[in-house]
Amino acid sequence: MNDWHSWAAVVVFVGAYALIISEKIHRVAVALGGAGLMLAIGATDDGSAFYSEESGIDWNVIFLLMGMMMIVGVLKKTGLFEYLAIWATKRARARPFRVMAMLVVITALASALLDNVTTVLLIAPVTLLVCERLALPAAPFLIAEVLASNIGGVATLVGDPPNIIIGSRAGLAFDDFLLHLAPLVAVLVVVLLLLCRVMFRKAFVYDGERAAEIMALQEREAIRDPRLLVQGLAVLTLVVAGFVLHPVLHYEPSVVALLGAGLLVAVSTVDTAEVLAEVEWPTLAFFAGLFVMIGGLIDTGVVGEVSRGLADLLGGDELGGSLTLLGGSAVLSGVVDNIPYVATMAPLTSDLVQDMGGGSDHVLWWALALGADLGGNATAIGASANVVVLGIAERSGRPIGFWQFTKYGLVVTAATVALSLGYIWLRYFLPA
Repeated sequence: MNDWHSWAAVVVFVGAYALIISEKIHRVAVALGGAGLMLAIGATDDGSAFYSEESGIDWNVIFLLMGMMMIVGVLKKTGLFEYLAIWATKRARARPFRVMAMLVVITALASALLDNVTTVLLIAPVTLLVCERLALPAAPFLIAEVLASNIGGVATLVGDPPNIIIGSRAGLAFDDFLLHLAPLVAVLVVVLLLLCRVMFRKAFVYDGERAAEIMALQEREAIRDPRLLVQGLAVLTLVVAGFVLHPVLHYEPSVVALLGAGLLVAVSTVDTAEVLAEVEWPTLAFFAGLFVMIGGLIDTGVVGEVSRGLADLLGGDELGGSLTLLGGSAVLSGVVDNIPYVATMAPLTSDLVQDMGGGSDHVLWWALALGADLGGNATAIGASANVVVLGIAERSGRPIGFWQFTKYGLVVTAATVALSLGYIWLRYFLPA
């Protein structure tokens, strides 16, 4: 980091991060201001910011979010989320922790098939309605779900965007992720539920009167537009199929989401302006600014230098290297969005694998995936799903602060990463 641009980029990023943490200035204003400063000091330029796959705005993420937000906006008009809220609450007998447990498990399972951002976009509206019906604070439930989405996304190739990058670079298939990571994810979801029972215990206040009112409701009466519901679910099914068949069809999730949104608007009678009004534009603007800021760190070589430093620490010891890579990735992914981090670290990991003679059972790749995916839970901006949920909560009038999320995220990250370190050692290095 001999170039002044590198140090200036670090100052801008650290300053922006500090402002986001302080919450004294809205995070969207900070992200866009930080992006502007990165362009002003020459840490990046318009070509890199808008067109570079390595260091520019990840348009796949932006348009995936926009497409799914449009689909969710149409589904809201059908009464589907009210139906699901009543159904889930009745199945849990209106007991708050049972409701949370059900939503956490559903979120984790859905995140293994969908990407975690899509999952929280679908689950969050249901959660807000459940909490409103039971007079419960929404923040604990939303935080638990986003933590579950990041954990569940570890299990498959399509569950979290970093996994797609890793699968492509390492030549790993959908079944490889299931075989090596799904067993650990099942354990981590159970651990998350136990932690939620302790962390959010004050939120589990049972209101017998409200519970009785919900138990008396007929969920079918919540459906306001059956025809639109059928159209919406049909399109959503096609979109989910497109996500799952990504290794075969080779359509990016963003393309699938936009095609689905366009098809749904075309075949239904919904007003396009109303659908676009459901898009969380401030969240998309925040992502754009964040990508440009991180791009400045990549273009000036800061991220590459940090990654190389981490790689140098790994040396030729596969066990020590795997554990260090997992732990180091978890720390860095809590600060820098895990998508550009994995994109930068993947070629270095590939070189390490070759230096170690090919590695055993792709253990270095599993370490990178676990560290990047689970580390995203550490802070409110560590993963895309976190930012999306914060945006939804703010728009609903129930904002979640940076530290309100992070104090729970750090606990869950520490526990899940520690268990993952043990899993890597037991499964791949324990002497027979």
